[in-house]
Amino acid sequence: MSIHKSYFSKNNTIILSGNTNTGLNPVTELFFGRTDNVLSTPGFSRFIFDIDLSQLQQKISDGVVYTGSPMTHKLKMTNTIMFNYELLNTTTSDNRRRASAFDLRVFNIPKLNYTGSSQTWDEGVGYDYYDNNTLNSSNASLTSRNYRDNDKSYSNRPSNWFNRNLINTWSTPGVYFNNNSGSGTQINYSGLTQVGLQHFQFGNENLDIDISSTINDILTGATTGSTGYIMAFSPELENITGLTENYSVGFFTRHTQTFYEPYLETTYDDLILDDRTAFFENKVNKLYLYSYINGTPTNFDFNPKVNIADSNGDLISSLTGLTTVRRTEGVYECTIPALTGYTTPCQFSDIWSGVTINGVSLGDITNDIILRPATEYYQVGPLAKDPVLYGFEFSGIKQDEKILNTDVRKVIVKIKQAYTSNVIYPNFKAYYRLYVKEGTTEVIVQDWTRINQTPNEYYFIFDTKDKIPNEYYVDIKVLTSGEVDTYKRELKFQIVNQK
Repeated sequence: MSIHKSYFSKNNTIILSGNTNTGLNPVTELFFGRTDNVLSTPGFSRFIFDIDLSQLQQKISDGVVYTGSPMTHKLKMTNTIMFNYELLNTTTSDNRRRASAFDLRVFNIPKLNYTGSSQTWDEGVGYDYYDNNTLNSSNASLTSRNYRDNDKSYSNRPSNWFNRNLINTWSTPGVYFNNNSGSGTQINYSGLTQVGLQHFQFGNENLDIDISSTINDILTGATTGSTGYIMAFSPELENITGLTENYSVGFFTRHTQTFYEPYLETTYDDLILDDRTAFFENKVNKLYLYSYINGTPTNFDFNPKVNIADSNGDLISSLTGLTTVRRTEGVYECTIPALTGYTTPCQFSDIWSGVTINGVSLGDITNDIILRPATEYYQVGPLAKDPVLYGFEFSGIKQDEKILNTDVRKVIVKIKQAYTSNVIYPNFKAYYRLYVKEGTTEVIVQDWTRINQTPNEYYFIFDTKDKIPNEYYVDIKVLTSGEVDTYKRELKFQIVNQK
């Protein structure tokens, strides 16, 4: 399995009945409750955002991402108090108390009259929530929302509660009515398409919402004209009156100067576990065919078929016309049902037919496999197997290397017995994970992922284009003899911006 991160293309926090724009603010504060010392009048804000899917769509178009198996897409945002439990139930500098025990809901930004033209919108250039140079006439301690040119961090240019750009308003102020009072082209809460929901027990949790169905519909073309999403508290909280305090939750936005930029995490299956050199009887095995043009992985015009022949060259009737899938760019996978009833070891052939690249037919591609006895795979006996310590060598990324964030690297992992140079292990389960460090905290970038296994190497693909410049660490984990051995910080490198 691999992941791809798609980042926000724009975002903004809009405030009830306000012209304020906060599109450039590094934090979004969603709040509800008492505002401006008024008990009866509720106040609240909503967060609008859109996601740039262009890199993911390009990977799908190039065949790097295989869409034949399920892809999951999770919306991830980092809570501004995730590292500090002492901030729970405290108040912020603007006297908002940290909220707890609430739900956040994510909806598609609806089209005009639900089915009309798309409501495109602009992010805006505002930063401050209030105009800090103008005092509120009714309360000198509060700043006014009136715009003044001399506060360069404040802006009321769209988008905001009423306007989505300089020319057009939202069909409904605030995108939708939370009391379902709209008519005609106006949008009601009841007519929204909910993308996802998350409950926050304490209020310091990170946002992690599965929006797979919505994103997959965009990628397949089932949904067109999407202009983004809106995140908000439930109408019950937005409409609540009589509260003595104001309650908020904060997340980092795309303009944060930290590592915690929000993103969409796409997980897809590109794992290669090639059994060609460890092809056992009484076990389902997988075979792969690798395609290149001048060393560059290249897709076939269509998926080939596979026939299995015995040592005499005769086709096995139950193993003809086997289907294949493209696991990633230039790599095709075929699953072979368990072979039984043969005197092992013995030789078979896998014949790949229909191999065509750019209209050029390459004929049948024939490879050999050795069927090995099941006793080599199922190890049963009176003696326990001793654990082994491992050592690792990497190629593709050098230790402490500085890598441009435009590179795609194939990282080859040579796994051997520790303190030796020549005892190399050919067949076992190995995993890697990727993270950065925030003080003593390890911030996971990619959790434990199986390392690809081919007949001649172990490797994983590292794409820097969706990684934020930082110093990265790689851990390795090996499963053997009933043990899980983790090897910390086996590889360290930096990703830097291209100037």
